[in-house]
Amino acid sequence: MTENTETEGSLVRTINWKQGLVVALGVPILILPSLYDVAGILWAFSILLWTVCVLQGFLQNTAYGEMVTVFPKAAGLPGCAQIVFTPEKRTKRYDIGKLVGAFCAWCYWFAWTPVVAIFTILMGDYLIQMFESQLGSTDPMIVYIILGFIIVAVMLLIGSHGLSGGALAGLILALVAIVPMVVILAAAFFTGMFDFSNITNDWLPTTWNWSGVDVVMLFGCLALAQWSGCAWETAALYGPEYKEPNKDVPKALFACGIICLILYFFVSATVFGSLGIDGIDANGYATLVPIGKFAFGEIGGTIALVLLMAAMVLIIQTGFLGSSRTLYYMAMEGNLPKFLSKLNKHKMPVMAMITVSAVNMTLVLVGNPVAILAASGIGYCLAHVVALSAYVKSRTDKRFKDLPRPFSAPRGWKYIAAAMVVFEACVLIPCLFYWSMEVYGFSSVLIGLVILMVFFPIWFITQNKEAVLETA
Repeated sequence: MTENTETEGSLVRTINWKQGLVVALGVPILILPSLYDVAGILWAFSILLWTVCVLQGFLQNTAYGEMVTVFPKAAGLPGCAQIVFTPEKRTKRYDIGKLVGAFCAWCYWFAWTPVVAIFTILMGDYLIQMFESQLGSTDPMIVYIILGFIIVAVMLLIGSHGLSGGALAGLILALVAIVPMVVILAAAFFTGMFDFSNITNDWLPTTWNWSGVDVVMLFGCLALAQWSGCAWETAALYGPEYKEPNKDVPKALFACGIICLILYFFVSATVFGSLGIDGIDANGYATLVPIGKFAFGEIGGTIALVLLMAAMVLIIQTGFLGSSRTLYYMAMEGNLPKFLSKLNKHKMPVMAMITVSAVNMTLVLVGNPVAILAASGIGYCLAHVVALSAYVKSRTDKRFKDLPRPFSAPRGWKYIAAAMVVFEACVLIPCLFYWSMEVYGFSSVLIGLVILMVFFPIWFITQNKEAVLETA
């Protein structure tokens, strides 16, 4: 769900596969917002779904690992798509190839930006559960809004002064994200909270009969889950910056994929085995609160959960800074209005940051992290459709098929990528639409459609202004 937003003419090859792996290791915490909704629909079968979702990531991310090394000057997957779909000679004002690549970037932006709102609401739910005696009677929306303003203000303050992360920040994010979560869940085994019968007795809902509606809801859950379960693609997106792409890309990519495969199975299985469907329903999105308190007691559990929320703050920072830079670079490339490329005295995209802040504070008012995630997931699916199509074209178009490929996917991978395009477009997107309307009504779908479609008039207006400036 993330992209490398560097657009310099030639990115410096300075990282090895271990550093690329560290950058992507914050991904497992992205499972937390979706655990409740997916388990609520599929019960213990959700454990299998999370595993399949990560395996799906291997099919898609292998193609991405190759493509980003073929186009080392491109700005991530959207940049690759723009190069592939743009004709050799531009003859029209409205370049469709540029539009396709820009829309891919917009979809990725919408997939990553709501991380701020999603984890703000999730943190609010954790605080309400942890301090129930103090906050139990408070309207949750008040908690979300106050917390949202605090987080956005801190992100603006930090981001505007030039803190953009790096290898050390990535390492901190990885450790803080994974360690508290793993420790809390591992403690469930040692304290006897985990009960395997919770899984075997509640494998599927008692009303489940594999009807057409059940199958559509199943694929809707898979579409929702890929927002986090396939997001380790970020290990591949730094392909142009690896010292030895032919060796570093597959090592970082597949190492991250294997770690995610283990952790997504471990997290989903441990949560369900410890709480059962009744416990998950009772605790909602704050599924780790009762496990932490049971394992470590009231004080120890609170400390462990505070550390977990620190990881949420770091993933929020990553989302905030990354999505702001995406808007900045889209504006620099002429795909969005120029005011978004304005820098402050610290050379940071302050107008893009303010825009991201405003969007997320508006999304916080939705009040439900997965309703936002489902809307964002539509954009993520569309981004995959465009990016995978670009990979197929890069393998078949005479302009690109003979280019050097520092890392090459196995022979015939273009057919797998083409199949995934069809799967994303014809199965996952329609099923996610249906899932969203069944669970949250039309509002979630409407949020996704409005944010995605508003890009087109903005882009065409921007192109008109660019043309006017060129002729002036």
